[in-house]
Amino acid sequence: MAEASSRVPVRLLAAIVLSASLAPLNSTMVAVALPEMARDLQEGSGELRQGLVTSYLLTNIVLQSPGGKLGDRLGHRRALALGQLVFALGAALATVWPVLPVLTASRVAMAAGAAILAPSATAMLRTELPPEVRGRAFGAFGAMMGIAAGTGPKIGALLVGHFGWTSIFLANVPVLLLSAALARTAPPAPPAPAGAPPAAAGPSATGPAAPRARFDLLGSALLGASLMGLVLGLENAHLRWAAAIGALSLVPFVLWERRAADPVIDFSLFRRRTFVGGSLIIALQNFAMYSVLFELPQVAARLSDVGPRDVGNTLVAMMAMMVVASPLAGRASERFGARAVALIGCSLALAGMVLLAARPLAVITDAVPALLVLGAGLGLTSAPSQAAAMSDVPRDRSGMAAGITSTMRYLGGIAGLTVLGLVLTETRDRDVVLREHTTAITVFCAALLLTIGCALTLPGRGAAPARAPR
Repeated sequence: MAEASSRVPVRLLAAIVLSASLAPLNSTMVAVALPEMARDLQEGSGELRQGLVTSYLLTNIVLQSPGGKLGDRLGHRRALALGQLVFALGAALATVWPVLPVLTASRVAMAAGAAILAPSATAMLRTELPPEVRGRAFGAFGAMMGIAAGTGPKIGALLVGHFGWTSIFLANVPVLLLSAALARTAPPAPPAPAGAPPAAAGPSATGPAAPRARFDLLGSALLGASLMGLVLGLENAHLRWAAAIGALSLVPFVLWERRAADPVIDFSLFRRRTFVGGSLIIALQNFAMYSVLFELPQVAARLSDVGPRDVGNTLVAMMAMMVVASPLAGRASERFGARAVALIGCSLALAGMVLLAARPLAVITDAVPALLVLGAGLGLTSAPSQAAAMSDVPRDRSGMAAGITSTMRYLGGIAGLTVLGLVLTETRDRDVVLREHTTAITVFCAALLLTIGCALTLPGRGAAPARAPR
């Protein structure tokens, strides 16, 4: 029986990974279609970018936590199916009615679907897989997310070149149908282990459902307003006032959530040190990773006449190592514990960032060794950190926890890009460019140094996550 429980349920894992990979895939795939769309629709590139890219990312960020909470209430399989349906409807709408207002609405619908299915998919890794295979599952999940984001532009270019730009929307539908079929035929979730907190009453619970408060619409609206203000203010220098309003909106949100009968975010989760430590690692590493992805091309372009292809081929080194290291980290964490693997990964990521600062960058390929080390460190850290964070929360709060970690991932990346905007200028003076590069890398190193401290909060070999006081 123990041998059977150590096997990964392949159909369920495939359904989860296929569904969740559509969010990062569609966030990057549409970029290569924008020139063709601008010509056919006779729209400016700025309007298209705002309507199809910014609206997608903003909706995704704002709805992650409410989407995760919805999964806890409906049951994660039902929420996954709902997210798939909403995503598919948005994709189909963009295919049959390709005008900018409808395309914008369809992208918002796709993002809303992604915000429902992504936290539910992550939560299902926690609630529907045996603990002894969770590390491998999170490793495979992380690798597929990296592949989806990294190959999005290439897949988009292939589809646009052969079938036209509407194909980037239509291509999602068969993937969603396959994922839905796999999820429907997958075996049921294993029972909760002895001593686990009881699941919330709902469609997946056994016995009569206890009365529950209404869905926390006011809390979701306050959280959405706060996140929208923060994101718009951080991304746009002329909207800094929006960031201030977003930050101030957190006050009524926190006050309301502390008295809400069924809050969209349960603040008791933040008394769980493993959950907080794992979530901070995710945010800080995305802060560093996305910053490097945007900083290095800008610096290289100002130091030498380097083409986009050379920059892309160089950055692939980091993404490739992340994809390779992530599944290895999942298996290693099952054997040696999340703390040991994450500490090695965080240390490697910091070493890679230090090496990047030390390289002369005479040519863009000088960064390849540093990016290989950085990518290996990021890949080794992601799976054990997320698996440990999710395992530290009650089963009935898994969707909520997944929504929080997803939101922190997005906010980490946006904060990194904001720092870049403050540090980098348009100068081509070599000494100034190198000084700005050193300043930016120093900030990224500080972020990665903090992840080493956070890794100490993760459970060691054979240790159960610490329970927060109730």
